[in-house]
Amino acid sequence: MRLALDEAALAVRGGDVPVGAVVLAADGTTVLASAHNEREAGGDPTAHAEVLAVRRAAARLGEWRLAGCTLVVTLEPCTMCAGALQQSRVDRIVYGARDDKAGAVGSLWDLVRDRRLNHRPEVIEGVLAEECSRLLTEFFRHR
Repeated sequence: MRLALDEAALAVRGGDVPVGAVVLAADGTTVLASAHNEREAGGDPTAHAEVLAVRRAAARLGEWRLAGCTLVVTLEPCTMCAGALQQSRVDRIVYGARDDKAGAVGSLWDLVRDRRLNHRPEVIEGVLAEECSRLLTEFFRHR
């Protein structure tokens, strides 16, 4: 999560919401990819940290299935990101701060654990939640 927090700090420099993500390989220690929100920098509404990290990890592995991988992200994924994570077949999602306004991994919705879907990753929430929340709170306080 500390690596994801470092990525989130980079988003602030680009004028974007401080969300950072890291994709770990099946061994749990090798970083396949990292990213931060780049919506403002690229003018791309899909440039969320999770989507960018998943794209980069898939490119590095040379395949779209991220079986065995873990995505670590500072903020609970939204519906778009939760869908991308479900489709990428990551085994585990670890997130810091809950998103009661747009979260789709347990708070507002729970897309990734919907029994109607063919893949349901493990979800671990609340890792360094206070630090992740503080970064977001400070960002929006200064806006």
